[in-house]
Amino acid sequence: MNEKLTNYLNEVFAAYEGVRSVSELKADLHSDLQERFRELKAEGKDDETALEMTIDSIGDIEQTVLEVANLSRSLERQVLTNLSASNLAESDFAGVTAHKGKFTSSTLRGSDFTNADLTGSSFKSSDVKDARFDGANLTDCNLTTLDLANASFNQSTLVRTNFSKSWLAGATFTGVHLTDVNLTMTALTKTVFENCVFDGVDFTSSDLTGQRFDGQIFIGVKFDRAGLKEVSFKGATLKNVSFQGSLLSKKYYRAIKTICFDGATMDKLTFAALKGMDADLSKVTVI
Repeated sequence: MNEKLTNYLNEVFAAYEGVRSVSELKADLHSDLQERFRELKAEGKDDETALEMTIDSIGDIEQTVLEVANLSRSLERQVLTNLSASNLAESDFAGVTAHKGKFTSSTLRGSDFTNADLTGSSFKSSDVKDARFDGANLTDCNLTTLDLANASFNQSTLVRTNFSKSWLAGATFTGVHLTDVNLTMTALTKTVFENCVFDGVDFTSSDLTGQRFDGQIFIGVKFDRAGLKEVSFKGATLKNVSFQGSLLSKKYYRAIKTICFDGATMDKLTFAALKGMDADLSKVTVI
């Protein structure tokens, strides 16, 4: 009968070989089941009845084993993706899955994160110059106070991604739908945006001097107290976009007058706000 118990456990645990916490659970359970079997035999139960009652006593063990295995694997992944304070220049992370990965204070210059799923990961205070995030999922990622010069984010997924206070000179964003992205207090004068949709993006207090947003879409975006001198929105679409400056400074309002809105389309409230700041809206279509 001990052999039958062993075979039963081997069958249940077969799919989880190599998972340390599951192996430990199997050893403990095997010992407990043997003791329970002996107790039932001492009570006068025959072998078949004692075996059946022993197995029934542990309930839905398969579900328990699955939960333990999933937890163990999750913890193992977290350990593997804690790469903080590491020298990882020009590393290949293309296609990896690293949810809530830790890449803080690391050297990641020139690394390839193409098509990686980095949901919830943190790169705070790292050197990520020349890195490639093309096609990567950067949902809920923390990319604050980074050197992201010449990094590429083409076709990447940016949802609630935080880029505040980072260096993005030469960085490229092509064909990206930015949703609730934080780009506050950031120098963006040499950042390239092409064919993008900006949905709920916050540019508050960022320097956008000379930036070209021609033909792109802006919905619920904030440009409050941003540097907007000679920015171009030719042919762009603006809906519920906020332009608010400091009452103590006229610099913001002077910059508004230098913005090119030729061929742009905007809603009535955005139009009214810009008109009140003497923006040139002579070639704007109101919707």
